[in-house]
Amino acid sequence: MEAKQLALLCRKLAEDKKAEDVVVLDVHKQSSVTDYFVICSGTSEPHLRAIVGELEQRLREDHGLRPHSEDGSVGGRWVVLDFFDVIVHVMHPDVRKQYDLEGLWSDAAKVRTVTRKRKTPARPAA
Repeated sequence: MEAKQLALLCRKLAEDKKAEDVVVLDVHKQSSVTDYFVICSGTSEPHLRAIVGELEQRLREDHGLRPHSEDGSVGGRWVVLDFFDVIVHVMHPDVRKQYDLEGLWSDAAKVRTVTRKRKTPARPAA
């Protein structure tokens, strides 16, 4: 799986568990360590655990992917999943604000997904 595809999949999986403020940063020009950061917030320890669990389970079961390493803890309110080309940060909002990864990597481009507008069905004439 290509790095960008994995980053976007991680965003989707986090959003499926109601992660807040999910951001994908393309850091390949700024970093020799990874290509993408996925940063998201969970509002409580159970919420953080659910997001991390979903990422690990779905990527393992559906794609045979496991993080190369995992650091931090839900109790510490910041978990990092390292998939080499994609590093996922699952953070409590207070910790996220304190470390301000988006500010530190402000030169990185945000990856946006294209959302297609649904066609509105024609209304029958009255």
